[in-house]
Amino acid sequence: MTYCLGIKVKEGLVALADTRITAGTNTTVKKKMYVTQKDNYSLFIMTSGLRSVRDKAVHYFEELISEGVVYNKLYKAVNAFGEQIKRVAEEDRANLERSGFKFNLNTIVGGQLKDDAEHKLFLLYSEGNWVELDEGSPYVIIGNSGQGKAILNRVLNEYSTMKQALKAGFLSFDSTRVSNNDVDFPIDIVLYKKDSFSIIEHRYEKKDMEKISEIWADKLKQALDDIPEDWMDKPFEIIDKG
Repeated sequence: MTYCLGIKVKEGLVALADTRITAGTNTTVKKKMYVTQKDNYSLFIMTSGLRSVRDKAVHYFEELISEGVVYNKLYKAVNAFGEQIKRVAEEDRANLERSGFKFNLNTIVGGQLKDDAEHKLFLLYSEGNWVELDEGSPYVIIGNSGQGKAILNRVLNEYSTMKQALKAGFLSFDSTRVSNNDVDFPIDIVLYKKDSFSIIEHRYEKKDMEKISEIWADKLKQALDDIPEDWMDKPFEIIDKG
């Protein structure tokens, strides 16, 4: 399992991916973020699913780019990556399923290419089809999504700043991390400001974020204490009388 989050706000894109790979009882750290950029061309890919499928699909996609294939709009690059996933499926699905593995690779693709009017964010499924994130749905999670959605649903909208998005994104990851032992540090983030054609990458280790996690936990406890309690008086009066 994994945790990958992509957020689209008017200011730009924020993405976050954990790096934990679990295979049986073994855990390793591997990057789940692929970035490629050049003049008027900025694109990142994050994946959740079988690592072997991911690596093969990314390799095939990189090969297309190295051979000179150029995409002028992001959806065309998403289509191309989807074709590589289908190619891997044709080659490997039967053998994987015979071995008890489900062919699975969900992908988040974000960025902006030469002829895109603005930055874009897509969710690409294992079957090769996709949906584009719009103003009504400012974020998408692949992997372990259950615990991380609540804060994003409450605080994020299209007018959130990139800094607000990154704060909310980290807290979403942190909520997932404390509830699942297959999601953990280090985390990789990418930042993309609209029309900049420049993706910024950064990695955070656990020690870098421990203070923020502690602050958030303390604020949650304080918020719980600050919630009025008079609405609970009647049922508790019954308990006290009993």
